[in-house]
Amino acid sequence: MIEPQPAVQPQQTNGTGNATGKKRRFGGTEAQVRSALKFYKVLAYLTGGMLLLLCAEMIARYAFGQYLFAGGTHGLTGEPFGLGFADAEPPGVIGGFNLSIAILIVHGWMYVVYLMSNFRLWSLMRWPFVKLIVMALGGVVPFLSFFVEKKFHAEVEAELAANPQAPQRY
Repeated sequence: MIEPQPAVQPQQTNGTGNATGKKRRFGGTEAQVRSALKFYKVLAYLTGGMLLLLCAEMIARYAFGQYLFAGGTHGLTGEPFGLGFADAEPPGVIGGFNLSIAILIVHGWMYVVYLMSNFRLWSLMRWPFVKLIVMALGGVVPFLSFFVEKKFHAEVEAELAANPQAPQRY
């Protein structure tokens, strides 16, 4: 005959996927996590803004054949050129600073720094790899960095508040 056994109660979770009896571990102290969060937030907004500017520049370039220039001389009239759009082919501005190319370069390097901020926060929070991919997509999908930043910022704050002893390493 089989002896009756008490039913095993499933562990309660605290909303972050961790069992309430299990101590949450971070990869750094609370100050390090908050520093990484602030760095990530600033870079998310800067990269998202530059991405929107890049999208506007790409539309101007490929839909209308225009580059954004600052300074130089107008290619057809010979008059000084201030700031604005000019034809890409044939060159509408001679000797001016091509802001369209500058936007491309600045966004590219800013995205590299954004990826470093993603990795720093991800490693300190000890999140699954999928979250790193979602954070990285924020720099290449327009408007996504704003939404992802808000979601992950709230998640980090909730995890720090729910586990006040976890980030104390030293």
